Amino acid sequence: MKKIIVYLLLLTTVSCEKKAEETEKTAEKQPEKELATNMVELTKMQYETVGIEIGTTTIRNISDVVAANGVIDIPPQNLVSISAPMGGFVRKTELLQGMNVKKGQILATVENPDFIQIQQDYLETGSRLEYAELEFERQGQLSKENVNAKKVLQQAASEVKTQKARLAGLKEKLITAGINLNILEKGKIVNHANIISPISGSVTTVNVNLGKYVNPTDVMFEIVDTDHLHVELSIFEQDIPRVKLGQLVRFTVNNNPQKEHLAKVYLINQKINEDRTVRVHCHLEHDDTGLLPQNFVKAVIETGANPVPALPDQAVVDYEGKSYVFLQRARQADDEGENEGLTFEMTEVARGVSENGFSQITFPDNLKDQHPRIVVKGAYALLSKLKNSEEEEE
Repeated sequence: MKKIIVYLLLLTTVSCEKKAEETEKTAEKQPEKELATNMVELTKMQYETVGIEIGTTTIRNISDVVAANGVIDIPPQNLVSISAPMGGFVRKTELLQGMNVKKGQILATVENPDFIQIQQDYLETGSRLEYAELEFERQGQLSKENVNAKKVLQQAASEVKTQKARLAGLKEKLITAGINLNILEKGKIVNHANIISPISGSVTTVNVNLGKYVNPTDVMFEIVDTDHLHVELSIFEQDIPRVKLGQLVRFTVNNNPQKEHLAKVYLINQKINEDRTVRVHCHLEHDDTGLLPQNFVKAVIETGANPVPALPDQAVVDYEGKSYVFLQRARQADDEGENEGLTFEMTEVARGVSENGFSQITFPDNLKDQHPRIVVKGAYALLSKLKNSEEEEE
């Protein structure tokens, strides 16, 4: 029995060692497989069917850019906070967030007992002013006849001025409160006032409900006029010397990244923020629909054209977050010589600025001084074949 047990242990040990050796050999071969997957081979028929075209990089004048992030913003005059100047209880409002309002539209009705006293003072002051003006005329006539002293005439003139000033002050207070003077002039006193919209726009904030008491400092509503939006960008301080007034800005927003919008640099702030960025104010070239305040913006500022090596956009393929091109590699011909030059290697490159269908390309260091032959048409077909072959091998 002891001999049998020893024999089984020896078999187990030898088996484990063989499996370990096979695993090591597989691991050693793995890098070679990954390297091989960068190569694509086509037959002559496949080459003609796909329509492969070969070319090289060309020198093109492509605008250099400064990349920036920012937001869609609103000018201060296009964002209005609405409040009740004298406070009161909200008795009527039908506003909801997102509703559009017109300039002069009634937003809410506010009730306040103090309105009654102001209107009463206004009417009484109007009556006193009428009496003071009549008294001033009488004293003027008597003064011409030397019946009274000039002091009395001066007192009458002073009373007229006092009542006029008081009446003007009460009138402005009533206008500010939102009380209709035309109704008041007819002798009708009301205990409520209307809150009027000073601009046309969209309601973004509603902070009140029926019966709620609002103080003069409370914001009841916020209204935004989105007809005049602009772009606020944050530029790193090292890029500021390249940014000038009037430069073209191309940007996209998160809710529609496929659509490109245009703007121009209008103002450059002269203060560097704590995060070492500078604010740049840009005006839209056109009032585009679909832009909303506080939309996140990804933008590039065109700072001028420079000659750079470039390829057509269709020659560069993107895969797993990186950019690649396919280089034509020489290969030993088969017996009939039909497949010579039909081997292509996928090579990673750095894509730079893109403009008018061309992109700036930077090759790895080992290819910078060479002039490789590049697939300028049919690159995506090669990528598809490469990945399909890789999946079949897996």
